[in-house]
Amino acid sequence: MTTEIYRDAWGVPHLRADGPLELARLQGLVTARDRAWQLEVERHRAQGTSAAFLGPDALPWDVFARRARLDDTARRCSAALEERDPETAAWVRAYVDGVNDGLRSAGDAPEFARVALAPGRWEPWTPLAVWLATHILFAGFPAKLWRDEAARRLGPDAVGLFAADGPGSSGSNGWLVGGDRTVTGHAVIAGDPHRFVEDPGVYQQIRLACDEFDVVGLAVPGVPGIAHFGHTGAVAWAITNAMADYQDLYRERLRRTGADVEALGPDGVWRRIARHTETVRVAAGDSVEVEVLETGRGPVIVGGPEGLDDGAPLALALRYPPRVTADLGFQALLPLLRARSTADVDRALDLWAEPVNVVQAADTGGGVLHRVAGRVPVRAAANGTRLVPAWEPGHEWTGWHEPPRAGLTDGVAVMANQRGPAAGLGVEFAAPHRADRIAALLARRRRWSASDMPALHTDTHLASAAPLLERLAALDDLTGPAADLRARLLRWDRRMDAASQDAARYAALRGAVVRRLAAHPALAPLASPPAYPDVFLPWLALLPRVGFALEHLLRARELFGIDRGRLVREAVDEVAGAFAGPDAPRWGDTHRLAAWRALPGPSDEAPPLDGDHDCVLCTSAVPGWTDLAARGPAARYVWDLARREDSLWVVPFGASGLPGHPHHHDQLPLWLRGELAPVVTDWARLKKENDHG
Repeated sequence: MTTEIYRDAWGVPHLRADGPLELARLQGLVTARDRAWQLEVERHRAQGTSAAFLGPDALPWDVFARRARLDDTARRCSAALEERDPETAAWVRAYVDGVNDGLRSAGDAPEFARVALAPGRWEPWTPLAVWLATHILFAGFPAKLWRDEAARRLGPDAVGLFAADGPGSSGSNGWLVGGDRTVTGHAVIAGDPHRFVEDPGVYQQIRLACDEFDVVGLAVPGVPGIAHFGHTGAVAWAITNAMADYQDLYRERLRRTGADVEALGPDGVWRRIARHTETVRVAAGDSVEVEVLETGRGPVIVGGPEGLDDGAPLALALRYPPRVTADLGFQALLPLLRARSTADVDRALDLWAEPVNVVQAADTGGGVLHRVAGRVPVRAAANGTRLVPAWEPGHEWTGWHEPPRAGLTDGVAVMANQRGPAAGLGVEFAAPHRADRIAALLARRRRWSASDMPALHTDTHLASAAPLLERLAALDDLTGPAADLRARLLRWDRRMDAASQDAARYAALRGAVVRRLAAHPALAPLASPPAYPDVFLPWLALLPRVGFALEHLLRARELFGIDRGRLVREAVDEVAGAFAGPDAPRWGDTHRLAAWRALPGPSDEAPPLDGDHDCVLCTSAVPGWTDLAARGPAARYVWDLARREDSLWVVPFGASGLPGHPHHHDQLPLWLRGELAPVVTDWARLKKENDHG
């Protein structure tokens, strides 16, 4: 067996082996060497055991993971994969073998020493559990909790007013420029997946080559192959979150009968449900016993027989496709690596399940593909908008939607979590600003090249500023610093550049308006989040909801009697003085990167950032709460179908997850400047550079 490991100038691993099994093992081995700590954190999160070494802050997630039965679902999917697709199952096992080999020498990594943790053992289902845990919240089912509360406390009209994308679920961009719109005559695909920015990063630049394929792309550490963003030389593909709704929450009526628990079904019959208890260990804290329940709808993630809702027992069960079908779509991974055309990618994506994505692909023969991939259940419309009663008929799943397809418009397709091909499959989508801006920028020129694309990645125009600026323009009787602030912002170019004082002025005014709206007595019924688990609080806190829905709230004809003009005037008076004069703060003074680290260090970098939530350069803060950005581009890519070696990519930090390693944070300066590194494809060059390295 021949295996080769090369590194390019950025430390990106280029792996070559005789066949797919040897290559999968090599990918696991190299990933464990580069990302041992990250892999082990993700394994423990998927199992619901991370609080045992990360402490009480990790407890809410661990309890959710146990109650949602993530690890057990992964085991079921792994067992089913063995039956349905033995080749892929063996390939996943080979990856796991490589991870375990790599972890044997990883125990001296500094993070392990800090928490007195030794690397554990990966099982054949662990990559599936990592994938599931990474994406379980992508469909934003907790937003149904919010919509239910908003309708119950303020009336049904409140649901539309507060419609906004959920935390962590939007911000991605992707665009396909067909060959008739490029200088080479071949397509270019570009974009940036938007997630919580993590250190080490959630995407791993890698090249996988064997006798059957040679693919460069962005892998998810802990998962074999290249699922979301890849270039085989002949065909390339990329995805964004489709914002589809494919997870349901059922109100359950439960009762205890001795040691058992029963649930009331839609046929009016009480039936015994699955029940057991698990213990979650907590570092520097007491262990927590968790009762794990599962009805015919799914695992109970909130409440239990003792929960009350208006005097009636309350529990919420989560129904999600992999729990129902024992399928995550891993059967698509090998066919994607072997793809030579968009038709091959299309066939592979017919096997895709979780999460539901909008996919764009192009090949060297001129083929293009723009479709939804994933599994969305057919059921009543009410299931998508609110919590539904498990004891009433009419809320069952009755089949699966056919994934929609779309074409190009004037040689271009744009996806940015907006109401696109998946419009009929979801409820809440991202505002159209990013998609409209990308389309407008692409329309300015007839021919594009791969090297032109970073200018789109880094565009900072904020179209969503319009409603607040319209309200500001109506205040024509201001004086002093308030009048000066108004004049400056009405002249502002609406670019959220880190060096811009006017961008900082706008953000401060926006934050002040958001806080006043959230504090208004008319919204008091939503001010106290309901007693749901802490893991769902980002979806339930009023102030972030107001911040992300500010456009709707400012433009609505009526807003519960709130005098929005007066609130904007008060906000102007609040911030005007602090932002007067030449030494006023700049946007980058407060808009900084706040990357997630399982073990934060004392000197973690927090560099200033361009962009904002509705910019193409989507670096998301929470208006009114903080200007720090926890979310942003988790990678940027440009796939050139004319010459793969002209493709480009970058990640926020680097190829290595090891603190102090030369490639730990070496891409951060590029990422901050909006620059990309070249994709290397020349094996002779790699060999020469590694031989001399």
